[in-house]
Amino acid sequence: MNSEKYQELIDKHKPKERRAKNALIAFIVGGIMGIIGQFLIDAYSNLFSISNSDAAVFMIMTLVFIACLFTAFGFFDNWVAFAKCGLIIPITGFAHSMTSSGMEYRKEGPIYGVGSNVFKLAGSVIFYGVVSAWTFGMIRLLIMGG
Repeated sequence: MNSEKYQELIDKHKPKERRAKNALIAFIVGGIMGIIGQFLIDAYSNLFSISNSDAAVFMIMTLVFIACLFTAFGFFDNWVAFAKCGLIIPITGFAHSMTSSGMEYRKEGPIYGVGSNVFKLAGSVIFYGVVSAWTFGMIRLLIMGG
C-alpha cells in the first residue's frame, strides 16, 4: 500500500472535528465557571464581611483546591475531555497541570520527583507571563513615564 492510499484510508476513518460544537461547549462551561466564581466572591464577601478583592483571593484558592482535588481523584480529565478549553483556560487548568505533573513523579520523592517536576507543564505559562508583564511594564514606563 502506497502512502497516498494509506493517508486516504486514515482520513476516511478519522473522526470529524466538530469545532463549532466544541467552541459552544467551552463557551458555556467557561461562563458557568465565571458564574461559580462570582457566586463564591459574593458568598465570601457577605459571609466574612470582606471586600470583593479579598473575596476574589478566596475564590481563586477555592477553585484551585477543587481542581487539585478532582485531579487527584481522576475526575478532572474526564470533565476536560467534555468541556475542552472551558476548564483548561481558567485557573483550574493551571492547577490541574501542576497537580498532574506532581502526581506523575511522586514515586521519585518529594524533592527530585514532585518538587522538580511540578512546574514542568505550567512553567512555560509562568515564564511567558513574567516576560509579558515586564515587557508591557517597560512599554508603559517609556510611553507614560511611570
